[in-house]
Amino acid sequence: MQPNRMNSLSRYYIDQEFVEKSKVTLTGEEAHHAARVRRVEVGQHIELFNGRGGSAIVKVEEVTKNMLSGSVESSSEQGNASIQVELCQAIPKGGNMEWIIQKAVELGVSSIQPLITEQTVARAEQRDKKLQKWQKVALEACKQCGQNKLPVIHPVRQFTDWLGEREKQGVEIVAALDPQSQPIHEVMKGKLEGARSVRLLVGPEGDFSKSEYTAMKVEQMHFVSLGRIVLKVETATIFCLSAIKYESNE
Repeated sequence: MQPNRMNSLSRYYIDQEFVEKSKVTLTGEEAHHAARVRRVEVGQHIELFNGRGGSAIVKVEEVTKNMLSGSVESSSEQGNASIQVELCQAIPKGGNMEWIIQKAVELGVSSIQPLITEQTVARAEQRDKKLQKWQKVALEACKQCGQNKLPVIHPVRQFTDWLGEREKQGVEIVAALDPQSQPIHEVMKGKLEGARSVRLLVGPEGDFSKSEYTAMKVEQMHFVSLGRIVLKVETATIFCLSAIKYESNE
């Protein structure tokens, strides 16, 4: 958990760099939330972050219905994680994707790639509509947990298209029910040392199909077992992200 310092201040997102003693102006939905919901007043302090690692403590000097401005009293820059983590998540049913995104942000992922696999249940007409909502969920998670780097959430892709067109980099790990899977701790210790990035793939409720497993084997991805008990999709994702965080000493 984060220490109870300035992070106890209400946090808001603004897309700009911070210079001490400079003026900043918050507008739009973030300003409305600060002024009308949180009832921020002149003389109070708030924390702003830019989603790229920068944050600032600002003393509020003016508040209107849809605008808030003040002066930067101090600023800081969040360092890069020792390993960049991309979550490639087959969209689960219901609202579980939102919960996964929230927890993935808390665990420090750098990007999220939603995928449609052969056994994905999500309806086609809902896919694009969800993206904006997922981006908002990620932003709210950053605000709440003190994370200053906003993960990129990519547009939904068909698994086969993504697999053939992706940029191959880092260590690629698949949470797999495949009988050839290796214990996760063995793969983590053997592959993460010295790695700069890792890509985690998690399938849908019905798992990846046989043809998808075959395609990933051709791509030489590393299949990991999460134990004898079959975990729910959201549990498997958080389990793997936590293991990556632990093994990378984050």
